[in-house]
Amino acid sequence: MNRKTFFALFSRDVHVARRNLVATLLQTMLQPLMFVFVFGQVLTRTGMMSASYKGILLPGIIAISMTMTGVQAVAMPLIAEFQFTREIEDRLLAPIRIEWLAIEKILSGTLQALVSGAVVALPARWLLGSGLGISTEHLGLVLLIAVLVALFSSAGGLTLGCSVGQTQIGLMFSIILAPMMMFGCVYYPWAALASFPVLQKAVLINPLVYASEGLRGTLAPQYPHMSTGVIIAVLSLMDAALVLAGLQRFEKKSVS
Repeated sequence: MNRKTFFALFSRDVHVARRNLVATLLQTMLQPLMFVFVFGQVLTRTGMMSASYKGILLPGIIAISMTMTGVQAVAMPLIAEFQFTREIEDRLLAPIRIEWLAIEKILSGTLQALVSGAVVALPARWLLGSGLGISTEHLGLVLLIAVLVALFSSAGGLTLGCSVGQTQIGLMFSIILAPMMMFGCVYYPWAALASFPVLQKAVLINPLVYASEGLRGTLAPQYPHMSTGVIIAVLSLMDAALVLAGLQRFEKKSVS
């Protein structure tokens, strides 16, 4: 690895992300915060949902914000660079191996996902009000799971960005991301799917399930959640698989 080139590319992506920070935050925070307001305020205040539901909702909202930010921060620029601006050709001429270009994209997306999760937590916490029952006893585990979640989202964004064509962007959201969000245990714990045993087992292929359950188990452990050890192990395996798949897809697309 050419460290000087690597950090120059990384610094450029961070600078671009900082310049577009407001637009990026609005794009990734608006929908989750609307869900927070409707489910956490409107439905609980009118008595249609229990007030305790707010504690179940917050970790899921953080998970979905991190996931969407990481995927979009890597996938959308890659699609543009490969098919519209052709900026990727300039990067490929840099004195650095191809795989390190992909790793730089992953690290940049991971950082943006972590920032998004931290930023969305504050207004979401304010909108939900008191009585959340959020615990701060396991901050080390919270940070570890947050890093694993951010890594899977950016690595997944790399894989999608190198696999989806410009005419398939809408398809990516409707076929892949929309079902992932709805069946990612964001708005309900995984245990709530016990009445649908086939679906409960099928959603286990969804990384967002482990992201939501992991943050729920560490931030609000009084609610039903998967084993934290199992979640860390599965997220680690998924991260490794997505990173390898993303690196292979990036190298193949770069030389084609």
